[in-house]
Amino acid sequence: METEKRTQTTAEQITDRDLSEQIKKVTKESHVRAENTELMLSFQRGQVTLQQYKLLLSSLYEIYQVLEEELDRNSNHPGVAPIYFPAELARLEAIEKDLEYFYGQDWRERIVVPAATKRYCHRLRQIGAENPEFLVAHAYTRYLGDLSGGQVLGRIAQKSMGLKSSDGLSFFAFPGVSSPNLFKQLYRSRMNSVELTEEERNGVLEEAVRAFEFNIQVFDDLQKMLNVTEIQNCSTLSKPVKMPQIPGNMTKTTPLLRMVLGLFVALATVSMGIYAF
Repeated sequence: METEKRTQTTAEQITDRDLSEQIKKVTKESHVRAENTELMLSFQRGQVTLQQYKLLLSSLYEIYQVLEEELDRNSNHPGVAPIYFPAELARLEAIEKDLEYFYGQDWRERIVVPAATKRYCHRLRQIGAENPEFLVAHAYTRYLGDLSGGQVLGRIAQKSMGLKSSDGLSFFAFPGVSSPNLFKQLYRSRMNSVELTEEERNGVLEEAVRAFEFNIQVFDDLQKMLNVTEIQNCSTLSKPVKMPQIPGNMTKTTPLLRMVLGLFVALATVSMGIYAF
């Protein structure tokens, strides 16, 4: 509620009528927060792990599946038609290809997504049915964000994960876009051509902030999932060392044998201690 009020206030202060510029202004703070999530910082530092990337791809698959379904279903809507570029921007097939590369043909049964991803998808279905013009906010946030950082992030991911080829990195490639900069100019001009009432425009601006918030929540939840996995792996590797047990009947032997056995246990204890570090 507080976020929505802040967005409305900001939107009222903007005099520039270009929708793309208005979205850029109202989401400036959220954009910075998204870039500073632990997951995104891993990309920026060139330290993204294979597990991080696989979890991210799994969530992106769910998000893009719903987003592109709703864009397809509303492709003739006046608020969607101008920014509908499936041949140039569609990500779903590329993500499916990457997931199959990492998980195998049964990847659909193996991927997991956090609750934040499901909430994001629910919202996309809701506005697709009730306010299709709001889809422009999510399409702009996701597609232009991926297009802007695609090539750079793809190279970072490839180097960080030690991949020898571009296999598994199809998500970052936009073969239908010859010039990302020129295409982004075209996309923004199409956005600005969408005819909206004042109420609809404010709704789109609020939805743009909400889109960033959903992405931040997804990034944070994915990192939490990764942290839990790492803790479980550490627990599995930290099993206590079992000391040799002396059968009861062996202790009922001569004093000399008991002394020899005691010395053996002492030596074994020292050896285990050394190799435990």
